[in-house]
Formats: sequence, C-alpha cells, structure tokens
Amino acid sequence: MAAVEEGLEPQLAAAGDAAGDATDTVDARPRAPPLLAGNRLSLDLDPGGCQRLLHLCAQQPPQLLEVAFLQLSGHEDPQLLEATLARVPWSLPHLRSLVLKGGQRRDALGACLQGSLTTLPASLSGLAHLVHLDLSFNSLETLPACILQMRGLGALLLSHNHLSELPEALGALPALTFLAVTHNCLQALPTALGALSTLQRLDLSENLLDTLPPEIGGLSSLTELNLASNRLQSLPASLAGLRSLRLLVLHSNLLASVPAGLARLPLLSRLDLRDNQLRDVPPELLGAPFVRLQGNPLGEALPDSCSPPGTPVVSEMPRLFLTSDLDSFPVTPQGCSVTLACGVRLQFPAGATATSVIIRYRLWLPEPRLVPLGPHDSLLSGVLELQPHGVAFQQEVGLWLLFVPPRARRCREVVVRTLSDNSWSDLETHLEEEAPKRLWAHCQVPHFSWFLVVSRPVSNACLVPPAGTLLFSSGHPGVKVTFPPGATEEPRHVRMQVKGRAAAKGSGWCLSTKVSVRVACLPQVVHMAARELQALLQEPGAAVSPLLCLSQSGPSSFLRPVTVQLPLPPGITGLSLDRSCLHLLYRALPAATWDDITTQVALELTHLYARFQVTHFSWYWLWYTTKACVEHLAGKAWRRLRLHRVNLIALQRRRDPEQVLLQCLPRNKVDATLRRLLERYRGPEPSDTVEMFEGERFFAAFERGIDVDADRPDCVEGRVCFVFYSHLKNVKEVYVTTTLDRQAQAVRGQVSFYRGAVPDEVPEEAQAARRRKGTDALWMATLPIKLPRLRGSEGPGHRASLSLAPLNLGDAETGFLTQSNLLNVAGRLGPDWPAVALHLGVSYQELQRIRHEFRDDLDGQIRHMLFSWAERQAGRPGAVGLLVEALEQSDRRDVAEEVRAVLELGRHKYQDGIRRTSLAPGDLAPPGPSASQSPEPAQA
Repeated sequence: MAAVEEGLEPQLAAAGDAAGDATDTVDARPRAPPLLAGNRLSLDLDPGGCQRLLHLCAQQPPQLLEVAFLQLSGHEDPQLLEATLARVPWSLPHLRSLVLKGGQRRDALGACLQGSLTTLPASLSGLAHLVHLDLSFNSLETLPACILQMRGLGALLLSHNHLSELPEALGALPALTFLAVTHNCLQALPTALGALSTLQRLDLSENLLDTLPPEIGGLSSLTELNLASNRLQSLPASLAGLRSLRLLVLHSNLLASVPAGLARLPLLSRLDLRDNQLRDVPPELLGAPFVRLQGNPLGEALPDSCSPPGTPVVSEMPRLFLTSDLDSFPVTPQGCSVTLACGVRLQFPAGATATSVIIRYRLWLPEPRLVPLGPHDSLLSGVLELQPHGVAFQQEVGLWLLFVPPRARRCREVVVRTLSDNSWSDLETHLEEEAPKRLWAHCQVPHFSWFLVVSRPVSNACLVPPAGTLLFSSGHPGVKVTFPPGATEEPRHVRMQVKGRAAAKGSGWCLSTKVSVRVACLPQVVHMAARELQALLQEPGAAVSPLLCLSQSGPSSFLRPVTVQLPLPPGITGLSLDRSCLHLLYRALPAATWDDITTQVALELTHLYARFQVTHFSWYWLWYTTKACVEHLAGKAWRRLRLHRVNLIALQRRRDPEQVLLQCLPRNKVDATLRRLLERYRGPEPSDTVEMFEGERFFAAFERGIDVDADRPDCVEGRVCFVFYSHLKNVKEVYVTTTLDRQAQAVRGQVSFYRGAVPDEVPEEAQAARRRKGTDALWMATLPIKLPRLRGSEGPGHRASLSLAPLNLGDAETGFLTQSNLLNVAGRLGPDWPAVALHLGVSYQELQRIRHEFRDDLDGQIRHMLFSWAERQAGRPGAVGLLVEALEQSDRRDVAEEVRAVLELGRHKYQDGIRRTSLAPGDLAPPGPSASQSPEPAQA
C-alpha cells in the first residue's frame, strides 16, 4: 500500500520503464537478442511489444528462460495480448514479476487512458514462481480466475480498474502480503478477506465502501491499512484486534464515531481521521499525538432534528480529499467538497449539476499566451484549467486558489482572473489567510475555464446612469472622474484602478469590489518616484503627477465631455507654477506613442489640482519640467515604471558540478537566496543588475564547449527557456555535458542569458553582444561554468554527465549505489515520490519545503529529495536496504526489484575484478570495511 503518512497518497500512475536499464552494464552474450537485458524484459513502452515477445518465444533463445521480470502494456490489442500471455508460462517459466499496466497513453486533455485488459488466460496459473502481479490502469470488471490459483503470489496490484466486488476465494492466497485495489467501484468486501493471515499492507482507498466486515480484524499481520475516500459511516470494533497495525488512514469518509480500542493498538504510529463527520472522539484518541483530526466538526452540536413531518433528511455534503495526482474526479447532484493534490479547493453545492459529471483539471506552467497581464499587474499563481469548459452549473461553484503573497500591498488588490466568452475578466475575490504565508483567493464561478491569481492596482466601480455620476479613487481621493448628465444614453458599469502612495487604513490588504461583465471604462493611476524621474531628466526640480489610464470597451466616445481631475505634481501648486513648464501628455493608441496635448485642451488649475475634459479614453500624465520636448522622455519613463530589477545566477552542485542551477532573482532576494544555496552549490558572483518586464521571455545558452545533457520540454536546440514573473521562482536545474576531453584538463565554459524567445541563430559567444547592453539588447549576462578534470578511470561513459567520484551509498554487505543509479531511480518515481520520501524518514515539513522550492519542476523535487537524503546517509550501514524497503512500502516494487538487481550485479562485478587480479580465492566473501578500494557498482 502506498503510504500516506502525512496525507499524501502517491498516484499509482502509469510510469513505463525503458528497456535498457541498470542491467545494460552486464556484458551480453554474443548472440543475445537486443531486447533482453539481463533477467528483465521491458516491452510496455513499445507499441509492438506483444509481437516482439511472440517473436522471441518463437526463437526460444536460452536467455529467455532466465527472464524474471516482464512488462507489457495494457493498451495492446486484447486478442493479441491474450494470445501472447498464453505463451508466457511455457516460454518464461521462471517469471517472478509480471506488469500489465495501462496508462502509458493519454487523451486529448492529458488524462491517463486505461488499458483494454479485461481478463487473463487460465494458463497463467502455471506461473509457479510468480510473486508480483500488477494489473493497474486496466478495464477489469471481475477478478480473473487464474489469479486465485497463484499460490505463491505475494503482491497483487489492481488499482484504477472497474472492479465492483472481490471474490471470497481471494482469502485462499496463502502468501499474499500486499493488496492494492484503489480507485475502483468496490461497495463491499468479502468476509474471507480476514483469512489472509500473511497480508501486511492493504490499500482500498477511493472506492464506494460504506461498511467493513468484522472479519477484517483477523488480519493479524497487517501493518498498513488505507481506507481513505470511501463512504464509511462506522467501523467494526474488531479493528482494535489488529495488533501489528502501524498506519491507519481513514480520511475523507463519513465517520461519525470510531472505536476507542484503536488507542490501545501497541504499534500504531499514525491514525488519519481528517475530513470526516466526527463531533466527538474517545478521550484516549483526542489528545494522542499520532491522531490527525483536521476537517471534523468537533464540538459542534448536531443539527436540529425537530423538523415538520415529511421533511426529507438532507445528508451532509461528501468530502473528497485527493492525495494523489489524479487529473479527474466525479461530481454528483448531491454535491461535494474536493481538495486537489495541488492544494486547490472546490465546493460543489447540492444541485450544482443535474447529472453526474467527470471534472478534469490540469496545472499549466505560466507563459504569456496563458497569462493575460495589464501593464502594472503581477502574476501570483500558476494557471489552473478546469474542464469541461463552458458547461454552466445550476449553482455557482466555490473555488479556492493558493497564491504567493505579493511584496507590494499598498493600494493593490488580489483577484482571480478567468477566461469567459473568449475574453479575460476578473472575478469578485475574497482573501482567506490560513497562515502568514499561506493565502487563498476565494471566488464563485458559474462555469469552468482557465483561472489564475494576479495582483493589480486597487479597483473601484460604479454604475454611470444617464443622469451622470462621480467616480473617485479610494486609494488617492484626489483623482476623480465626473460624468455629466447626458454623457451616456444607457447605464454603463465603470471601474477605476489605483496604484498610489496613499493606502487605506487597516492591514493594507485591499479586496476587490464586484466587477460587472459589462466593464466600460478603466481609470488607473500609477506613481513614479521623484528620484527616478529626476535622474532620467537630469533635472532636480522635475516632477510628475500620477499616471492615469482610462479605457473603454463600449462606444468609442461619450455624448458629452467627461471631466478628469488629477493632482498637480508633488511640490507644485497652482499659485506658483510656471504654466510653460506644465505638460499634459496623452498616449495615442495603437501607435503607443506619447503626445503633448497641452495646447489642445483647456487646463483648469486650482491650488492642488488640474482639471480637463475628454470625450474618449486613453492614458494621461501631467509633467512639470523645463524640457521642451518630453514625448520621448515620457516613453522611457513609462517603460521604467514596469521594469523589475533582477540578478541572474548560475551555480553548480558541489557533489555533482554537471548539475547546474539557473535562476533569475529580484535584486533584494539575491543575498538571502545565495546564503541558503551555497551549502549545496558553488559558483560565481551573481550577474550585474538587469531590468526585465513581467512576463518577459528569456533563455540561457551554454557556450564554449558545454551543452545541455538531455532533451527537455523547456529546451529549444539546447537553449533553456524561461518566462520572468516577479513573484514566482524563475529557477531550473539542468545537467550539462561536453564533447571536449576532460581527462586532459578541466573545461572552462560559460552560460549566457539572452532576451526573448530562442531565435534561429544565437551567437556562439557573447563577446559581440556585450558591446550593447540595455532593456532592448539581446544579451543580458554571461557567467562562467567549469567542469573539473575527470579523475582516474572516469570518462564520458560514466553516465555521460556525472564526473565526480561515485557516491557509494550503502555498504559492502548490501551493495553500493552511485549517483547515476540514484538518477535513474529518480527518473522512475514520478508522482509517487512523496510516499517514498516519507518512508525514507523525510519529515513532512521538509517535503513541503521541497515542493514549494521546486514547485514548477517535478524532476527537481524528486532529485533534490533523493540526493539530499543520500548525502545524509553517506557512510551509514543499511542505507540501501532502507531505500529498497521504502520503495516497496510505496508500491514501487518494480523499482525496488531493479535496485536489487543493480546491487547484485555490482557485487558480482566487484568480486570478478578481485578474482582477475588474483587478490582473492574463488569463493570470495564480501570485502570488509578495511578494503582500500570501494566497489564499482553496475550502472543503472
């Protein structure tokens, strides 16, 4: 069972394994078929896997009899798959592990597709040595009869199928230690389940169970039991008899009570009762440190039951807590409350849907085409897509999105932005604070689309009737727009946005006001610091007013002139100013140029304000300067208002210098980030300060003989692509390699950062580009990268990207693993890594920190977790055994078996090397700790 010690249940996802793995290091016999690698045969990623296996069976090479691990895809033609499996018992008599998973293919929406497997041939019961059978992500509706004849079966995985029941004969499997039937349609359990006296881990989460048989208390060897996300309302008292139980997961059910005897289980270390209907629990459990009770109505009174006769009883809303990275879930007319694995919360009220609907979701990495931002907006979250698009709910659905707290809060607000009718609009948003750095943006949505959280200047709204009205800024009351009677024939909704120095009293947070879909005009005020302006103009007395933007989506103009009031620039009064120095600037669209229209309007000046009239909207700006021509200077100032000052860093991992961390940081966060990273990384000083726009593309190009080691989705011709968002982490880790000879000397290369998307031609060196630097220049910075000289026998074949000495995790008795081995393990874990981490002893707090630190990079999360753990375990005996045990406990026996094979090959290789040098007799025992040379493990 996949452990969920902290509420994290790994997805039994479709993770295929490449045919070549650690066993490729073994010298193949001269005529061995290329598909065979040691005792393992992986054909699950090959579209013609069954045909290839049939071909091998027809040839009957001697190596086929040695195969112990076989993987096939459940997406093969059903008849061909059945015919192929019928040949397996005779062609692979020593098979120990058989994986027939689906899920390698995805639909147009990116969801995993289940395989076509519906049954198994009866002849498979002849696999006398089979101990591991994985049929996950298929279309099984009943358990194949041949499985009940596999007396030696130790692990049976049936997750993500369509099973509605399990047969009573299942209790006759005497060697079964692990059973996973998650994400099926089980409504009841067989009483014979209690006869599985050897069963240690049982995972029945995400089913439809409403009761448990009392016989379940007979599972005397059970250590882990997962019943999360079912419909259980009560528990049998026999659960208190599970004396070996260590982990009991019952979250997201309908439990109203729990047996007090659970507190007396001697080995129980975690009892997860979150998100149930518990109003009271036994005192023994209430204060126990291993019990989790969040999300229960503890202490609340029962609802008033004194209802008129005939009143229907309304059941409480079901709660669904998705602890795996599933991309879909069902919603019924009853409604439900859903928490996705990414932290997003949804609440579907009863009656929101008339029929059952499958909801799909996907998190997208932010990029300009998915993130519509105004000139002064900041992105605070990733992009959430909810499907089906456009389907209107009968009642609005509640949506809670996590976001990064904005650094600037004065006169700014946080809103949820969504795509509706092919245009983006902002929803009425409320903020909820769970912790100082854990904030939610809550809104009600009538239908599903794309959603993201942005920070924008504060907004005020009003309805402009034909009789006219007055709109003023709450953040800067001196900014006003007066609509006279007759300015419009029909009422118009208008909105004003303000970004100013003044702030409302209180905490500084500004919640959005309600925004109508028929937004007509948008006033926006932005300030520029006096020092920046004076430095730009080289004029100490220069000053500007707030920058005002008025936009309109309705008719192109008003019927009568609208009066706009702006405060005079700071330090300037209407009684003392020189009118020849006052300029009213207008930003003409779509040319986006600034024009001086001072002579075209009638400026009415008071002691503190300037008023003028307009009939259509654009940008307006009051400047006070002795410069005669300010249009070009206004364009420069406009750009500077939207720029962020950042530094670029390129660090190399101390243990593995070919792992390079690239990051773009706000200038004020560079020192703190480097202090945190320099324990594990080293590198040059950060680049000089660079100015970038929110949402600007840039890329990193490795130069002077250094290249990116492998293809990545974010790489274009070896260039690593970025999009800068000031509040999100612009960080990526890549592995680099070189074609130069590192055995002779170290390779001194560099990485250069360039603006924009990757062009057709990028200069191989940055020298020419350095001559011109600025916000419109291609080149931004160049930082050195050094790959040290290889030691001894290390060479390009050593993973082709790992140059340091082997990590040598483990000991002589259990074997050793290198960094290359761990990288291959990391590449196989996928979304199951949190469960592996918890079983390795990684704390939940550290796991959350890794998730936050690498929240846009799943591979980075996995590698950081695994290598950090390995560094702490270096030199400790039993570390490799702990890793294997954690993989098995996390339902990744396939990876665990491969690690065992790597260790065995490494031991044999080491012993053979000793024999060849005549340092030991034929019956060689494992070397002791005094051995002067570490064993060389097989490369995975």
